[in-house]
Amino acid sequence: MKRQTTKQVMMSLLGLAACKVSFAGCYPLIPAYFSAGFLEGGGRAMFSTMMMLGMAVFLPITEMAKYLMILIVTALVIRLAEWANKGCFAWVGALAAGASSTLVGIFGGLMDFKTRTPTLVGILEGVFVFGASMLIGRALHMFMGWRVLPVKEEPKQQGLREERLLNYAKSFQGLSAVFDKMDNGHGEFSPEDMGRIQNEITGKMCASCDSCALCWESPASPMYGYLSQLIDSIRSVGQADREAQLKIQEYCPYTRDMVEEAVAVFERARLNMAWYNRLVENREVIAEQLDAMAYIMEDCAREDEDVSRERRRNIMELTYRAKERGILLNNVKMYEKSDGRLRLALKASARRGCVSLREMSKAVNLAMERPMMPHRDVKAIIGKEETELIYEEDTVYKSIQGVARLVKDGAAISGDNFSFLERENGQVILSLSDGMGSGSRACKESEMVIELIEKFLEAGFGVETAIRMMNSAMVIKGEDDLFSTVDMSVIDLYSGNCEIYKIGASATFIKHKNEVECLLSTSLPVGVYHKLEIERIRKQIADGEFLVMVTDGVLEYLHVPHPEETMQEIIESIDTNNPGTLAKKILERVLLFTGGKVADDMTVLVSGIWEK
Repeated sequence: MKRQTTKQVMMSLLGLAACKVSFAGCYPLIPAYFSAGFLEGGGRAMFSTMMMLGMAVFLPITEMAKYLMILIVTALVIRLAEWANKGCFAWVGALAAGASSTLVGIFGGLMDFKTRTPTLVGILEGVFVFGASMLIGRALHMFMGWRVLPVKEEPKQQGLREERLLNYAKSFQGLSAVFDKMDNGHGEFSPEDMGRIQNEITGKMCASCDSCALCWESPASPMYGYLSQLIDSIRSVGQADREAQLKIQEYCPYTRDMVEEAVAVFERARLNMAWYNRLVENREVIAEQLDAMAYIMEDCAREDEDVSRERRRNIMELTYRAKERGILLNNVKMYEKSDGRLRLALKASARRGCVSLREMSKAVNLAMERPMMPHRDVKAIIGKEETELIYEEDTVYKSIQGVARLVKDGAAISGDNFSFLERENGQVILSLSDGMGSGSRACKESEMVIELIEKFLEAGFGVETAIRMMNSAMVIKGEDDLFSTVDMSVIDLYSGNCEIYKIGASATFIKHKNEVECLLSTSLPVGVYHKLEIERIRKQIADGEFLVMVTDGVLEYLHVPHPEETMQEIIESIDTNNPGTLAKKILERVLLFTGGKVADDMTVLVSGIWEK
């Protein structure tokens, strides 16, 4: 505050000095400097007083009267503009000063018969005042708004926090590696397992038998081979081999009990192996989740780079443009994200009344020299109290979505679920999940899949990581009879790139200007196995093209040899630029093939992109 007051005093003293400068008997710097200084807004009373004092000291009485009238007219025009529009543009103040100088010069010169060219002199003075006012206004703005930015040194506390996050991430990665190095289990019994099973059987059945020495102590005894044959048959088909039973019966009177014990031991061994393999799967799931947590921590440690010093000129231009619209800015910072795009953070307040966010956005776009858009959560009105605003670099494309769906005949609710999600990084994510079967149970399953993916994405995880985390949760849930497909399309509105992720989903179609492209999938649904196979397809979508996603109920009941080719023909034959209309017409055409019957839940998602 003290620094600002000192600058206002210095600006006023410069105004006093400007009153002494004359050109060919004129004092054009007086209206030019007054217009520029008055637009700065702060300390107007002191500034005006110093300007009038300077004129009283340095100007003759006739010239003082002339320029005092010019200053009064200029001040009235600026105040009226501020009253009408909450702010005044620099060119308005400069035009008021220049026009009033011209008019006063012309009409004042007509009374002086010694002056041969009053009109030419007045016009030239007005032009000079206009140009000088614009230049002096810029110079004064830089002088009044200049802030010496500190040397870019990362605060110690912030550096410690990032270091701690990176250390946590390394710890999680190390723990995940420990889980991966553990025994991964096996689906079959190893020779060691078979030996332990045989020892368990003989230990329980033969240890207390009086004939044990006759059966097992002789190296030539065939019981070793017969029992191994018996155990192999139980392992292979789940029951004892008849031939092995008859051979053992020749030596052992308790053959029936031994067979029953062998079957029981194998049942327990299979159960133990199933639980152990399940434990191994859960361990691998936990390892994936630990890796995901390490990724998000590393991402949090990588903060956007502060480029306020490098873009000082843009910040000065922004404050100048905002002040013209009656908006005062404070704590303006510019950041460059990892993808090279800019983010602007600032605090804004209206000089008087309220100013719409649209006016602020105009100032931002002019100053940044690139399209910027406000964060969707900011207020639409800027008042006298400071408001925090965040601007992101605007996207090249805009996207509009449409949906059409039908519920299976006889069902009350659809088993398909979908969502549209717009992320701050300029991505539009379309998600479609088809629960196995139909009805409320399938709906709950697919709804859970969509909700889990959205929550992971909103938490900052990448798309593929979010899908794997969701699949891990579904595997741990452990309902073997319920599975869901996942069909996701991620459209980058900056570049038009589209990444399509498919897990057991139906075909996706892209309607280009000259053709319809079909993208197929062969992977299993989510929740089947902890090691998920994700099919990722990368495509480019241009201006005016459409992405069409469907569930299997749309394709399976076309009753044609090649349903994907038929769907391509259907999409190509529909002429519309409305995504909602395209989705509805696709279902209408499909119903022509099914005779109006809906044998399964049908959902069609359409997204179109256009250049802004």
